[in-house]
Amino acid sequence: MATKHDVQDLGMVSLKLPDGQELELPLLKDAAGNRFLDVRKLQPTTGICTFDPGFTSTGSCDSKITYIDGKEGVLMYRGYNIDELAEQGDFTDSCYALLHGELPTAAQKQEFITDLTQHTMVHEQLIQFYKGFRHDAHPMAIMVGVTGALSAFYANASDISDPDMRQLSCMRLIAKMPTLAAIAYKTAKGHPIVYPRNDLSYAENFLHMMFSVPTEQYEVDPILSRALEIILILHMDHEQNASTSTVRVAGSSQANPFACIASGIAALWGPAHGGANEAVLRMLKDIGSRDKIPEAIKRAKDKNDSFRLMGFGHRVYKTYDPRAKIMKQVCDQVLEHVGIKDELLEVAMELEHVATSDEYFVKRGLYPNVDFYSGIVLRAMGIPVSMYTVLFAVARTVGWVAQWKEMAEEPLQKISRPRQIYSGHMERKFVPEEKRGKGEGDDGSKAPAESHPQSTGPHSANSDSTPGNGVTPSRSMEATLKRVSAKVGANR
Repeated sequence: MATKHDVQDLGMVSLKLPDGQELELPLLKDAAGNRFLDVRKLQPTTGICTFDPGFTSTGSCDSKITYIDGKEGVLMYRGYNIDELAEQGDFTDSCYALLHGELPTAAQKQEFITDLTQHTMVHEQLIQFYKGFRHDAHPMAIMVGVTGALSAFYANASDISDPDMRQLSCMRLIAKMPTLAAIAYKTAKGHPIVYPRNDLSYAENFLHMMFSVPTEQYEVDPILSRALEIILILHMDHEQNASTSTVRVAGSSQANPFACIASGIAALWGPAHGGANEAVLRMLKDIGSRDKIPEAIKRAKDKNDSFRLMGFGHRVYKTYDPRAKIMKQVCDQVLEHVGIKDELLEVAMELEHVATSDEYFVKRGLYPNVDFYSGIVLRAMGIPVSMYTVLFAVARTVGWVAQWKEMAEEPLQKISRPRQIYSGHMERKFVPEEKRGKGEGDDGSKAPAESHPQSTGPHSANSDSTPGNGVTPSRSMEATLKRVSAKVGANR
């Protein structure tokens, strides 16, 4: 039986500063053997802060929920490998494990399903909110609004010190998210909304609410519902990504949990995070036909060309995305099952074949990732592109509430408060309006020219599935760090 390993103290590391001062900092080792330098005493002791834009070298929390080994292509929920959870388990198994740390017994599983089923409906007054959005509003904009609005219906959820209330809020969010998403889709189409059914599973209910209409009987396709269930499992959690970190930061202020999850949806909406599978479909449309694939491959290899193969490679996984292996099997099964002729899907499968056979992509570990295959599967299922990121949010809500719950249960809670390197003006005198805009500084001298670096362009924007961050700093970082007078702002 697998055992848990607490964080180990490896001793002290000596840090010597330029002024000769020495500081002892603890060196820690986590359950996976990764080492971390504990710098919590650095600023209070020396006034010095670390500088880590994007927090790519910073451990922001101690979590027992999800583990990723990017070099080996490993993803685990609570110690369970993702392939076993997706292939041998179901939605409830992974959901329960993320929330409670263990796979459920038969009795626990049935009770959990019953609890979820009891919370799938939403207040009728909340449905009126949907009428206030434009008919062409993006579903993610709607999801941010209505999820945050749940705070007004469950004000007592703000008492995060109550463990029963925390659990109830988690269940409500997981249960209601498919309902909120399906209503967003139906109202955008001008169709009557469809209420959830207690006799259907989580994935079946979503398909039912999305595609059934009052004028005819809708039967949920078991192969498609199972494919959707696997997509939900694969996207439930992924360590401290941008949206999960956003939920934790919002939660650190002890905000209402529905507002915290709304902030996660907002972060996920960004094209550099949750919109990767949408980008895959847009890329396939740009390619257009199979005979244009060689030209697309050639352009993707050209560093001077802005074109990128979306859905290939991953900033975390340096080998094969473990979720992609599962999604490829699902993709093949769904395409064979639906048997539809779709030129875009044909382009996708041919592109996969060509790219995975090309030494250039193989040597660089640029294999198709989970977004590539999930985008194809969702299209084959008839789910519109605008709903792809919404479906991502439905799945990721499980991970968000698990991470929020873990954070809320920590004995010593601390509000998130990053520091900054300040590179702006120091104290200046106020200039009367009639003396402004004459090209002079406050003291009558010429004002320094601001640096305006060129934009890197939209194609360099980084997603969870594409290497590189595409960010150009507003000033030369080297020059900034060399400035002796640079101040670390407390920024209260």
